[in-house]
Amino acid sequence: MTEQELIELPYNHEDLEPGISAQVVEWHHKTHHQSYVNGWNTAEEKLEKQRETGDFSSTGSLLRSFTHNFCGNILHDVFWSNMSPNGGGEPEGALRERIEEEFGSYENWKKEFEEAAKAAGGWALLVYIPYSNELHNVAVDKHDQGAVWGAHPVLALDVWEHSYYHDYGPKRGGFIESFFDLVDWEDVQNRYEDVVGKFE
Repeated sequence: MTEQELIELPYNHEDLEPGISAQVVEWHHKTHHQSYVNGWNTAEEKLEKQRETGDFSSTGSLLRSFTHNFCGNILHDVFWSNMSPNGGGEPEGALRERIEEEFGSYENWKKEFEEAAKAAGGWALLVYIPYSNELHNVAVDKHDQGAVWGAHPVLALDVWEHSYYHDYGPKRGGFIESFFDLVDWEDVQNRYEDVVGKFE
């Protein structure tokens, strides 16, 4: 088993201010995200051990733990990489064209994504679905409930309360607005082009 490690942030804790405070970035990354990495490793270790011992009595709970923590880690990786101190603006190039083609306009897409973020109990995602060759907004509860099989997240917004309560209180909408001032559209574009290229 390869032990998983917490990714390094591509910026300093304070670099996302005022949208997200340094304190929240530190807590969110070093405590919350780290817990999913730890949980993934623990689940993998216990699954490996039960294969060695032949005692599969804990399989159900271990697989649920693996799924929860694996998805939590992956989505946090995307979330951190999707943001930049120099973010903001709007998408360009092939991603912009695809958004306008499928949602009618960037403004339509953004409004739908914002509503997904308000409704979700975990994450709002823009995903590319190779099966149907389309972009789609998805509202995901926790890390995996409501996810779409085969979909690849290209933009991830964490709307768990630990992401915004310290800075915004119960006003999730203010946090969602601030997120768009931080989005690194170049990263989103690269993720989109990478996954589309793999399935062309």
